[in-house]
Amino acid sequence: MLATVPAVGGALLAAKRVSAATPGTVRFAYFGDEAEQIAYGRLIDAFETANPTLRVEPMAVASNNVPPAGATFMPAGGYPEWLRLSFTSDAPPDVFLLGYRDLGRYAINQIVEPLGPYLRGSAVIQPDDFYAPALDAFRSVHIGEDGLGAIPQNALSFAVFYNTRLFDEAGIDRPSDGWTWDEFAAAAAALTMDKDGDGRTDIFGLALEPAMNRYAAFIWGAGGELFDDLRQPTKLTFETPEALAGMEFLTSLGATGLNVTPSEAASRLLDDTRRFRTGRAAMLIQTRRIVTFLRESKVLEWDVAPLPVGKMPANVLHSDGFAMWSGSSNKDAAWTFIEFANGPQGQQLLAESGRTVPSLKSVAESDAFLKGSSLASAIGLSLPPISSRVFIDNIAVSRLLPSDATWPAVVRECDKAFKRAFYSDGDVQAAAKTAIEKSGPAFETLRTLNRRLFTLDLPEAED
Repeated sequence: MLATVPAVGGALLAAKRVSAATPGTVRFAYFGDEAEQIAYGRLIDAFETANPTLRVEPMAVASNNVPPAGATFMPAGGYPEWLRLSFTSDAPPDVFLLGYRDLGRYAINQIVEPLGPYLRGSAVIQPDDFYAPALDAFRSVHIGEDGLGAIPQNALSFAVFYNTRLFDEAGIDRPSDGWTWDEFAAAAAALTMDKDGDGRTDIFGLALEPAMNRYAAFIWGAGGELFDDLRQPTKLTFETPEALAGMEFLTSLGATGLNVTPSEAASRLLDDTRRFRTGRAAMLIQTRRIVTFLRESKVLEWDVAPLPVGKMPANVLHSDGFAMWSGSSNKDAAWTFIEFANGPQGQQLLAESGRTVPSLKSVAESDAFLKGSSLASAIGLSLPPISSRVFIDNIAVSRLLPSDATWPAVVRECDKAFKRAFYSDGDVQAAAKTAIEKSGPAFETLRTLNRRLFTLDLPEAED
């Protein structure tokens, strides 16, 4: 008999049931663009070669939200919504790629298998093999044992992607470790140019999405805080002078301040990554995920730098992990695949796609990541970015955002408030106040849910 818990955060998640999958077949759900799809295909081929009695059935969602083979529709929410709905179907994935900030809704509904015992018993990977922040990102108070709900596949963070040619032509020193907020803003201002004199900006000094996850790095960098408790947050805390200073700096780069970034309308017409790739933005704040796309350009000259430093270095961890469905009938096979995918061979294959920062220390320190591929290194070449070690150094200063079930609702309110300040009125105090007020119902939902989880006997569902 299996316990059910209240469903939260969107589509109703099904109570645990036993999978009817073919023995030895692992259904694997993941998302990605063409380069990532190729990398995951190579991973699956390598796994099946090493484990000839096992088979992986891919359930791949393309980045343009093309549904996986056999799916009849794709919900508006893309992969996250499709994944949630898959657990109401007769054939959920045995293994699925999960962002750590989505862990809460799966943990609270007992959808994820606790993986701590599997990892400790593995002869291939062990906890100390991974960067601790990446592993900690997938812990939840709603998961048994040590709370581990997935094995991290990557340890992404933000970096400043910059056009080296534009910096050199303008006579501006290329950014280095420890560059300051003032230096960053000055470079963005100097690189914002009307090249043809028609009164319109042709090259913006900076492109970024003014969303909460970007603001978080600058709030922390100013010595502020966003919330009161990582694992069980009950309120937002960015009305302090320190937090407001971080918000003020980032907002000052927008339309109501230095005006070195595209307008909201311009960003809709041309997304930030394509603007940077085509030379119409000198800098871009993004994660490693765009590297393959940038490498495809034959003319762009670029590298990466750490985020500029305010009161202290700070960044935001972004990590995807391999989770196992708790209702799978193929748990041994599912773990064998997770173990392989996150072992040295699997992580190297994915690292060579260019899109990821390996969570496995040995692979992150290898040529497969630092030089773009082991093959490139063997012939004396390196693929951009030359400064890939920036992403490894970022891990030590990267912090986590909550992964509880209602956090996405909090983020939506913050994003709306922050974007209004960045694009429209520049009023960060009003943005902070609005976000705090609007997020109140989401935090109350979480408090109610936690009281039910920890104080009531849960009903049992039929097998």
